[in-house]
Amino acid sequence: MPVRKAKDLTHALVAGLKDMISSGELHPGSRLPPERELARQFGVNRGSIRQALKALDVMGIVYQRVGDGTYLKHDASTMLGAPLDFLILVDGITFQELFEARRIVEPELAARAASRRSEDDLTELGKAVAAMKANPAMDAEELAEQDLRFHETIWRASGNRVCQRMFSSLHQAMTRSLTVTSSLRDDGTPLVAHEEMLLAIQAGEAERARSLMFEHLLQGESTLLKTTVPA
Repeated sequence: MPVRKAKDLTHALVAGLKDMISSGELHPGSRLPPERELARQFGVNRGSIRQALKALDVMGIVYQRVGDGTYLKHDASTMLGAPLDFLILVDGITFQELFEARRIVEPELAARAASRRSEDDLTELGKAVAAMKANPAMDAEELAEQDLRFHETIWRASGNRVCQRMFSSLHQAMTRSLTVTSSLRDDGTPLVAHEEMLLAIQAGEAERARSLMFEHLLQGESTLLKTTVPA
């Protein structure tokens, strides 16, 4: 029986599940074929299939019931959209690539948010900033959570539904990078950057919001590199 790399098998298994969903053979919430059948279909042994299924379980695409089998999660959109956490795990996408993608997209979204934001958006942005200000000593995970809350609101305030969907795919990957960078930044840096962006968006200053977002992300990437590049 041919030996296939775990990465290739996981890719093939995801592609196979997509095909089964498209053909109507598999539906969100339904049970996958038995391991022995999947092993025969993909030309590998059951141990390899078991490892690939475990990877999909970790990524939230399937869930396993002991003694019963493996089921496709009801929210199949994460799998059909090839989520970033899957690509990071299987294809080795780096945090630097994530920040580059964010620098390409988010400054423009911040500019659009300055023109399109609602009062509810401004309230939500203000709450994220207020939470940081109320607890300057918050730990890295909590700071990352408020950072995500702030950025997610900007994506929504931009008024572009495609970008809102993109954010849902970026969310998990961003959480990991933001936890790292938030723990390394100088005291007050995220708060100051967010306060300045909030003021620009409140004032409808699109160009300033764009510039501030770019600098904010550039600083985040620079901080992240401190943990990945030896001194």
